[in-house]
Amino acid sequence: MYQVDLNSDIGESFGDYKLGLDEEVIQHISSANIACGWHAGDPVVMEKTVEMAAKKGVAVGAHPGFLDLMGFGRREMTLTGEEAKAYMKYQIGALWGFAKSKGVKIQHVKPHGALYNMAAKNEVLAKAIAEAIYEVDADMILVGLANSELTKAGKSMGLRVANEVFADRAYNPDGTLVSRKVEGAVIHDTDRAIARVIRMVKEGKVEAVNGEDVAIQADTICVHGDNPSAVAFVEAIRRTLESENVQVVSMEKFIKSK
Repeated sequence: MYQVDLNSDIGESFGDYKLGLDEEVIQHISSANIACGWHAGDPVVMEKTVEMAAKKGVAVGAHPGFLDLMGFGRREMTLTGEEAKAYMKYQIGALWGFAKSKGVKIQHVKPHGALYNMAAKNEVLAKAIAEAIYEVDADMILVGLANSELTKAGKSMGLRVANEVFADRAYNPDGTLVSRKVEGAVIHDTDRAIARVIRMVKEGKVEAVNGEDVAIQADTICVHGDNPSAVAFVEAIRRTLESENVQVVSMEKFIKSK
């Protein structure tokens, strides 16, 4: 039987501002990426989100990003490897406190937004992120874009690595995601998106924008739940995966070797 993890970014509300449909999307995922208060989230939201994940049996992961609430962590920043390393440790530590108090461990770390995209291509940044995770807890899984510098850095560091794919995004021939600024970067056809997911999981391939097949490993699938149609999409993906004999489980269940 095939196994795959379904992850989603949650815990992104802040103060009086509510973002996402966390209560709905958490019903269908196996791992949660919880914002650590820099690009989104706040201490109260973090605690409530960790508690909700624990009650639902959903694995908890840290989702650190740039200190950029106004830009939701999607604006690039220039920083040294030393700074990146410290930023990661700070945010992981913040979530660790809440996880510890709720009797759960942090399963994985997945950088957010611009930090994630930059680390996918920047070897120095990728290395700093991998080192930070290793030094905090070498048992945590690093989640990064499949075929990226980030996943390579994690493997070099001796971390367990989860290769992430995206259900509703178009891919370039080199395996990177098509920029959201480009028309067609986001796939809105639900049936087409789900068919691509099944192929990535079962065949290890995805069709790039030029029609070429790109080799890809799908350990975890990122899904979004920021509106009712997105939640329905998540539910449809899980239902189809299970009908195709693909078991949806948290990544720690099958990513064993370092």
